[in-house]
Amino acid sequence: MLNAATPAREDNITKLIRNTSRYILSCQQENGSILWFTDGKLDPWDHTEAAMGLTITGEYEAAKKAFLWLLEHQNQDGSWYAKYYGPKSEDQDQHKIETNFVAYPACGLWHYYLVTKDIAFIEQCFSSIEKAIDYVISKQKPEGDIQWAESTVEELPQDALVTACASILRSLECALRLANLLSLKKEPWQLAYQKLADVLKNKPWRFDRTWEPKTRFSMDWFYPILAGIYSKEEAELRIDARWHDFVHPTLGCRCVSDEPWVTIAESCELTLALIASGRVQQAQSLFNSLLQWQDQDGGFWTGYSFRDKVIWPLEKTSWTAAAILLAADALNTITPAAQLFTSPSHLLFTQETE
Repeated sequence: MLNAATPAREDNITKLIRNTSRYILSCQQENGSILWFTDGKLDPWDHTEAAMGLTITGEYEAAKKAFLWLLEHQNQDGSWYAKYYGPKSEDQDQHKIETNFVAYPACGLWHYYLVTKDIAFIEQCFSSIEKAIDYVISKQKPEGDIQWAESTVEELPQDALVTACASILRSLECALRLANLLSLKKEPWQLAYQKLADVLKNKPWRFDRTWEPKTRFSMDWFYPILAGIYSKEEAELRIDARWHDFVHPTLGCRCVSDEPWVTIAESCELTLALIASGRVQQAQSLFNSLLQWQDQDGGFWTGYSFRDKVIWPLEKTSWTAAAILLAADALNTITPAAQLFTSPSHLLFTQETE
């Protein structure tokens, strides 16, 4: 149910949900794939994000079609390619696989279950999640970090990314919750989770070993909060440390600290991180500033260059629209999944079992 303080606020949220949902649906093909935009590309992470947006808006059949597309296009080893092309995303780039892309459908499916309680669909999809997570943890190093990608045509650096590993950690938690829902024990997943959480919190030298540090990217700043590894107090300290490096007071969050470019999806994710830090009023203020970037068709522009005073790039991505919906849900408790990214991990902070 909508949790709105006033009827006018409820009307605004309802309108936002309806228009944003319509835009995501316009990007979905008949086969279930959700492109970045009409005639655009697809990647498994953003496809899953868009499916989560559809789940929030009650478009359950469309969301199921998106997950079934993943089942139909999964590789034998459990992975998905990093990019798919073509008007219906039947063509693919078979050269590269990114581990956080492979893990994220577990998060999407747990999110779907929290909203719908459709355990039959979880049972239908779980073997796919099982193969995907097994693939991802096979890329984990002894120290706990997970190799960022692999390629069939080039030798990629043996390295790990903070943002990618943080995303994988939350996905692993969701996979474990799905397994527990089905009364399945997954001790290797549990061990992989604990090792990955440890390296994210305690071994920063395991990241960016072979390239320039990614600390200029805002996601490296707040994504570990979304992974659930910090208490509210720790999350607040992390937020304070670089707030002025990244946040424009009226436009949103920069993608990188040294460029005058705010991006709407990162701003939505920062909204979630602020809620996780206990700063709900600050999160609401940031979110409110993002509504100016919605176009008449319901889509949201990807970013805005405030130096040049231009929208850039001239594209409205389905996953940006989904990020808006995830932030709106977290602020307004539209669905039972509202706290998915804003609560500390139960695997680290409690003895809870599902």
